[in-house]
Amino acid sequence: METPIYNAKPVKKSKKGKIFIIIPIVLLLVVIALSSITAIPTGHTGVVTTFGSVEDYTYDSGVHLKFPWQKVVMMDNRIQKETVDLSCFSSDIQEVSMTYTLNYQINKANAQNIYKNIGIDYYDTVIVPCITEVTKVVTARYSAEELVGERTDLAKAIEELLSGKLSEFNVELVSTSIENMAFTEAFTNAVEEKQVAQQNKLRAQTEAERAKIEADANAEVKRIEAKGAADAKLMEAEAEAEANRKIAESLTDDVLRNKFINEWDGKLPMVTGGGNNLLNIPLGNNQG
Repeated sequence: METPIYNAKPVKKSKKGKIFIIIPIVLLLVVIALSSITAIPTGHTGVVTTFGSVEDYTYDSGVHLKFPWQKVVMMDNRIQKETVDLSCFSSDIQEVSMTYTLNYQINKANAQNIYKNIGIDYYDTVIVPCITEVTKVVTARYSAEELVGERTDLAKAIEELLSGKLSEFNVELVSTSIENMAFTEAFTNAVEEKQVAQQNKLRAQTEAERAKIEADANAEVKRIEAKGAADAKLMEAEAEAEANRKIAESLTDDVLRNKFINEWDGKLPMVTGGGNNLLNIPLGNNQG
């Protein structure tokens, strides 16, 4: 009996089944490739973590390779600007509202340490509390009136203290400014009233000083005029005395005799009386 021969044909996989296998593999490879590449933008530092643990190296700006299971956190190294609205009290318990602006940055060397010890939200965690504390402490050193007149000194004092505080957390303070400062309405009105009173007092003092200057000037003018009149009289008297002196020196006996003769009308004066009281008229040697 002959054994029947069977012609076995190979079983062919369908094309659709192959596609269903290849596509997931390709997608997985693409995902792995993309997750192994990271790009760090300019002005940032990439802090690398592996399953939440911070690595001891960082990435500078540019494209870098990493393990797919690693994560890269971007830390901004550029100068950043923030504005904070604060409410403080002066040494005389006057409420002061203040708008404080600061520019700060973290450098690349400290980016990893900041993320490791503080976290990415270091502004709210560290910087804001430092600003609030320092501003209130420094403001309390000044009276409300001093805050009005010494705003520059206040800003400088806050910046110096705040810079030291932030440096403890590896944050560099670049610059600060007090953009606005406001007081309560009652204090503002009191300051205005005081300024008006000071202005009125200054005006009164100025008018009194001007009146005194004018009075002194008038008195000086009168003194000079009186002195001038006295000097004029003295000069007139001296001139008259000098004239009299010169006249007296010029009136010799001969001049007087000649003047008498020229003015005598030839009549003898009438003399009454007893005794030998006769008028002796000098007529010169030739008229004896």
